[in-house]
Amino acid sequence: MRLMAIVDAAVRIPGLEDLTMYRSTASVPFAGRYRLIDFTLSNIVNSGISSVGVFPTNPFVSLLDHIGMGKSWDLDRRKDGLFLLPPTQLNGGHLSVGAFAALEEHKAFITKSRRQHVVITSCYTITQINYQKMLQAHIESGADITEAVSGDTSLKSYIMSRELLMELIDVYKEKRVVSVEDLVNLKKKPYTYGRYEYEGYVAVIDSVQSYFNESMALLNVERWSELFLHECPIYTKVKDEPPTRYLKGSVVKRALLANGGTIEGSVTESILGRAVMVKKNAKVDHCIIMQKCVIGEGCDLSYVIADKEVHIESGVILRGTKENPVVLRKGERVLKEDVG
Repeated sequence: MRLMAIVDAAVRIPGLEDLTMYRSTASVPFAGRYRLIDFTLSNIVNSGISSVGVFPTNPFVSLLDHIGMGKSWDLDRRKDGLFLLPPTQLNGGHLSVGAFAALEEHKAFITKSRRQHVVITSCYTITQINYQKMLQAHIESGADITEAVSGDTSLKSYIMSRELLMELIDVYKEKRVVSVEDLVNLKKKPYTYGRYEYEGYVAVIDSVQSYFNESMALLNVERWSELFLHECPIYTKVKDEPPTRYLKGSVVKRALLANGGTIEGSVTESILGRAVMVKKNAKVDHCIIMQKCVIGEGCDLSYVIADKEVHIESGVILRGTKENPVVLRKGERVLKEDVG
């Protein structure tokens, strides 16, 4: 194929700090059983791209555990496939997509490719974009660099020739730009810039508020159907777990529940990850509960984001708002006396 892909999983999003203390943005859970990077990698393989470089940043243990060698996306190949290209500690983490300092460290990956063009993309903008269609539009436009957009929203995806990218890596200091995104925003000469208008599902996850809002929006069937297309499946790491058990007395309304959980209480307007336990008489309303959390007996939670492996003891009452949800960090243990 004519395209290779570079996934910039090293961009730090200040507004997501509560969810990225122990993981990179790329591995933040979304829609119950997925991670943000799943949508980016799925777009890439659904576009027929088989040469993919992922640039992670610290802490990236969670990300590496999730994507492994790319088997879940059919990228564990003897030829091409998935390459993990971590930057040094000095250059780890940046605020815009396609940092040239990181690309410079792994220039050999780009140089050795036989692909004529490269797409550079983030992993915190969720779409169902087809990069082959974007490439065709790029070639027809004659632009040096094409940016994917949806109206006034940048999708943080850029296509250019491989030769141009190598040139930019050599001259970025002279041009006084730090990244591909920075170059496009500044419209540096002598390069020409095009826009590819994408029509379809878009969710930009750049704050806890946007994360909560976009997650809750998936409870709407129409919104869900825009993202999860039969012809363009979203792939993720497969875990062999039993279906969620719904015990006597449980109530579940308008909710997304992943597998492996046990529900004894009430779950409404919420998203639950894998292996979540909601004990007897507990109420979970307008919440995002991530993998392996335990909600104790008689708890009453509304507008709460509980990160992975949070344990909420019996009788705890936590109430946030749509505009300001309560965020419990990974591994936190919440006692009744802690919340008054």
